[in-house]
Amino acid sequence: MNISLNWLSTHLDLSDKSIDGISDLFTFAGVEVEGITSRGIASEKIVVARIIEAIQHPNADRLKVTQVDCGESELRQIVCGAQNYKVGDKVPCALPGAVLPGGFTIGETVMRKVESKGMLCAAEEIGLPKGEDGLLILPEDSPIGAPVKTLFDSDVLLELEVTPNRPDLLSHSGMARELATLLKTPLISRPPFKPDTIPSDTIRIESPDSCPYYTATFIADIEVRESPAWLKERLTSIGLRSINNIVDVTNYVLHEIGQPLHAFDAAKVTGALVVRQAKEGEAFKALDGSIHILTSDDLLISDESGAALALAGIMGGLDSGVTESTTSILLESAYFTPANIRRTARRTALSSDSSYRFERGVDPVAVVQAAALAIHLIIDGKCSEPGIQSAGVLPEPPLPVFLDLEKLHRLLGNSISTPAAEDILTRLGLEKLPAGSWRIPTFRADLQRHIDLVEEITRIHGLANVPSRLQATFAPTSEIDAAYDADMILRRRLAALGLYECQTIKLIADSQLADILPLRLLQDGDLIRVKSPLSEDHSIMRPSIVPGLVSSAGRNVRQQINSIRLFEMGRVFRNAGGGKALDQESDALAILVTGNTNSSSWAAKDRTADLYDLKGILSALLPNQTVTLKPKERENVALSAEIKAGDQTIGVFARMLPKRERDLDFPNPVFLAELDLGKLRKLISSPTQTADLPQFPGSSRDAAMEIPADTNNCRIEEALGNASEPLLVSYECFDLFIDPSGRKIAADRKSIAYRFNYRAQDRTLKTAEIDEAHERILELLGKIPGLTFR
Repeated sequence: MNISLNWLSTHLDLSDKSIDGISDLFTFAGVEVEGITSRGIASEKIVVARIIEAIQHPNADRLKVTQVDCGESELRQIVCGAQNYKVGDKVPCALPGAVLPGGFTIGETVMRKVESKGMLCAAEEIGLPKGEDGLLILPEDSPIGAPVKTLFDSDVLLELEVTPNRPDLLSHSGMARELATLLKTPLISRPPFKPDTIPSDTIRIESPDSCPYYTATFIADIEVRESPAWLKERLTSIGLRSINNIVDVTNYVLHEIGQPLHAFDAAKVTGALVVRQAKEGEAFKALDGSIHILTSDDLLISDESGAALALAGIMGGLDSGVTESTTSILLESAYFTPANIRRTARRTALSSDSSYRFERGVDPVAVVQAAALAIHLIIDGKCSEPGIQSAGVLPEPPLPVFLDLEKLHRLLGNSISTPAAEDILTRLGLEKLPAGSWRIPTFRADLQRHIDLVEEITRIHGLANVPSRLQATFAPTSEIDAAYDADMILRRRLAALGLYECQTIKLIADSQLADILPLRLLQDGDLIRVKSPLSEDHSIMRPSIVPGLVSSAGRNVRQQINSIRLFEMGRVFRNAGGGKALDQESDALAILVTGNTNSSSWAAKDRTADLYDLKGILSALLPNQTVTLKPKERENVALSAEIKAGDQTIGVFARMLPKRERDLDFPNPVFLAELDLGKLRKLISSPTQTADLPQFPGSSRDAAMEIPADTNNCRIEEALGNASEPLLVSYECFDLFIDPSGRKIAADRKSIAYRFNYRAQDRTLKTAEIDEAHERILELLGKIPGLTFR
């Protein structure tokens, strides 16, 4: 939300307050200051100058060489490209050293071989609103040499982030009320608007639950014209464009009081105004020209003919809007139920300043006050002000809240006295009642409990004024602590391996189900669908983390990232047993690897990542475990396997289908893994096994084997893992050969070579012992069907 400091100053005296001090006050009071922008001329070195001479530049057709009087002892030569001035005009001149908006510093320079000692400026170049093309022509009575900033008003724009529970701050009067409380400064008194309302039978509320109270005022004999200068200045100061006097008044009241208004062209309204639910499938054409198909949950303002005039609280209709030919209007001011406005705004993707406020809840009392202020500004004393017609009943005011002083002092460590606390509540607009209760103003419906009052007192009193005390007791390590520690170990290891952590939303789209890699295959009914999703992209609680990683990797690929290594830890969701049991939540770790293994460098040869890179990551993640991949077919993937740590299955591995890779624009194979985070935590937390360095030398033997091409390497590793040979300390595969042509080895066979390392802990092995142990290993491997030794 944008707040103008000049506008704010019409509500309270800020003459002795610095902008930095005001920003700090807002920040410590819970209102985030996202930006501070100065409007107007900031530099003292932009001065009034009279153009004494202007001749054609000798080396440029569109430039002139001017001599200007800046109030100095001699004239200043400046090259200028503008065409809208004449000799004798007074214009802004930026002297060397002047800093223009955007941080551009003026200096002396040479332009086409002609010296230029400054710059003659247009309005927007010195921080003023854009005027005519060319230089800003100043009034004739402007004193030569005077800073131009003294001729124009300056302002400061505060960009504030207001939390959803504080709709009372979404206006200049509300923000002034808050600032007055923080500064202990009185508000500037204004004549109150307390108009009477007239019950009307020309307003019919058919949906009182969605619209409890509605007012409309008929104003005749109006002229739609340009707004007065003060009104345009107010709107321009907060970044709004002036449209006409009627629309500008409604926008002004919105940002002044916080109550949205809307003006209908009365000539386009037939009969009474009707506040009703839309018909299923009814079409509505909004002011921005967009057409929306409504449902019976949407609230409409229509006339007796049934024509839709406005989508209540969100946006007016194009056919009933105010135009230059409008001569009479119906001015709407109403209270709409926040939940209904929020639902319709989300579904239709229509958003406006009005819906932003109605979604959070407006002050019911301000409904009539805002209408009265708008009427006063539109009529502008030209005739008597018409009566405000109303229908319905305003919502009940908030219930009184009891303040428990004993709890207050205990929570704040007796850092504030009771009178001081009560003074804060009084300044906030609350009224003290008997027996310790407080009447809550209608604009602070968020204050509902004792602790809400304590929070307000603490906010204004200042947390820095509350003494800190150490009263914590020892708490033993819990399972949650252990899980957190294990997760951090995994994160650090993955980061050290060159992977980047992702955090994706826990909701996915139907189209992303093609990428899921759940630890257990899904049955019909296992998916958990969101009943009322905000969008189609967020309609399913994710049963797997992989879709989010795939989506993130796709965005990186589109940014020309060639090497992608991602991981994410998070929660996955599913029904159990096809939806026959309660919903289940579990923690998982997902990893994605694709692209080059090395960054582009003359010193390293590029290689595309494969499944062994992912397996290497898994092995490094669990250094005390033997990680293997056991093939197990799955649908919708090109290659899949179970991930085992020893005998325990801890996750699933897969390579994405090439067609799916092409659909998502991946230029290289995509390898994925999803692991059970609960099992990983136990493996990480288990005691680390260490062994003494060997004291005796070992020896190795190689073995070359031929096996059927469809026999997986894990079959050999399983056999070796089951071997009970005490002298075998390690083994590794170091060669694989396949010849599809069948010339060197049969096409349905492959050659694979292993190296076996032998060692004893208590002695140096003799050659015979090593040979005997090696023969036992070969005999064990020979039992694998189709395996022969070369």
